[in-house]
Amino acid sequence: MPAIDAVGEFETIQRLFKPLAHPEWARGLADDVAALPSRPGYDLILTKDALVEGVHFLPEDPLDTLAQKLLRVNLSDIAAKGAVPFGYLLACHWSERCGWPEREAFVAGLRRDQALFDIYLLGGDTVSTPGPLTFSVTMLGWVPAGRAVHRGGAKPGDVVFVTGTIGDGWLGLQACQGTLKLEQDRLDYLCRAYRQPLPQTEFADAILKSATASADVSDGLMADAGRIAEASGVCIELDLEVTPLSAAADSWFAGRVDEEAALEQLASGGDDYQIIFTVPASQEEAMRREADRRHVRLTRVGQVVEGNGLVVRYRGEDVTPAKTGWTHD
Repeated sequence: MPAIDAVGEFETIQRLFKPLAHPEWARGLADDVAALPSRPGYDLILTKDALVEGVHFLPEDPLDTLAQKLLRVNLSDIAAKGAVPFGYLLACHWSERCGWPEREAFVAGLRRDQALFDIYLLGGDTVSTPGPLTFSVTMLGWVPAGRAVHRGGAKPGDVVFVTGTIGDGWLGLQACQGTLKLEQDRLDYLCRAYRQPLPQTEFADAILKSATASADVSDGLMADAGRIAEASGVCIELDLEVTPLSAAADSWFAGRVDEEAALEQLASGGDDYQIIFTVPASQEEAMRREADRRHVRLTRVGQVVEGNGLVVRYRGEDVTPAKTGWTHD
């Protein structure tokens, strides 16, 4: 079939998005709503994130990986609550550069991640805009009633863990922009980390089982630790020197003269989509076993104490970071 350069809303829905829709709940994308059955004993968890060209992604980012990132940043929020995702609502604001091939590429990325994470499209909207290319997703998931893990449950005596590695998203943006000087395989890895972050959905059940508070690391390790501290009415002491780094990030770090400043940059850059969470100290070894069983890297990065706010330390000394993370003006 020849490529179509100018397409309308309903043709896009019928030819591209309808095959992604849930076979029952999405009503064939022929209605203005999705109809979800009630599920006794469970709470419905919802989260929403948007990506705007020039703000959250680069104009040259491939649209298939952009679609994957759009789903994954939302899946990360769901996982941090200990929930299981099942579907999403999608809004596409297509710019003038998005003809049929670009829309097909975007949907190809959605299709890959729907299969990977076992989720379905439930509905949404698609429009054209003279402004920047913009997408948003509302992700839905289930969690046993009253069991969702929020930011506000950390208690003095808890320990603070983070999954995976920190700083790859921030470095990956620079790698994709061509401003980072590293070996090509390191640059390729970091670009993938920025464009296709891997949310810790496989760890959600462990979070549900043992975590007292949790958040996904989207705005920076320090910033998101501070939000848990604020919501919980406690103080979190964060130890910068144990920040977990990938081999690529470690390669960049090895060339830094000021190690403390470099770690502050990595821990404030954001776009990591790992999970920072707290557990009682008595559960530390059990949580480590859960991580080992799932092949998830787990690092203890701090502790919860009496007080308020965030205290950042480097090798036992309090430090005052220039910034703790990304903020939306």
